[in-house]
Amino acid sequence: MTQETTLDPFALWKNMYEKTEANLNDVIHETLQKEAFSEWLGNYQNAFLQYQSFVQKTTENYLKQINMPTREEISSVASLIINVEEKIENLDQKVEDELLTNPSTAEINKLKVSVSKLDKKMDQILKLLQQNEKKAPPVSSEVQK
Repeated sequence: MTQETTLDPFALWKNMYEKTEANLNDVIHETLQKEAFSEWLGNYQNAFLQYQSFVQKTTENYLKQINMPTREEISSVASLIINVEEKIENLDQKVEDELLTNPSTAEINKLKVSVSKLDKKMDQILKLLQQNEKKAPPVSSEVQK
C-alpha cells in the first residue's frame, strides 16, 4: 500500500518559521549589542526630540497668531476653576455647619414665618379698605370744611 501525502501549508509555514526564527534572533541580538546601533538610536532619538520641539514651537506660534489659547493656558484656567470650585464647596459647607450649630437659626426661621403671616394680613386689610372706599359715597366739599 502506498501512502498518499497531502501538502499541508501550515506545516510548511511552521517549518520555515522555525528554521528562520533562530537565525533572525541571533542577527537581531548581535545588532542590538553593537555600539554603532546604540549610537544610531541615540542620534535618531535626538532628531526626533528636535522635531518634536520644532512642532511644539510652531504650533504655539500659530495659536498665538490666531488668538487661541495654548494647552498650558487651558490647563492653567482649568486648575484655577478647580480651585474656585473647592473654595465654594468649603464655604458652602461652613455656611451649612454654621446654620446647623447656630441656635438663632430657628428664631430667624420663626421670624420669617411671622413676617410672611403679617404680610398676608396686611394684604387682606388693604383689600378690605379698597372695597370700603368703593362702597362709600363720595364726601362732599361742604362736609369736609
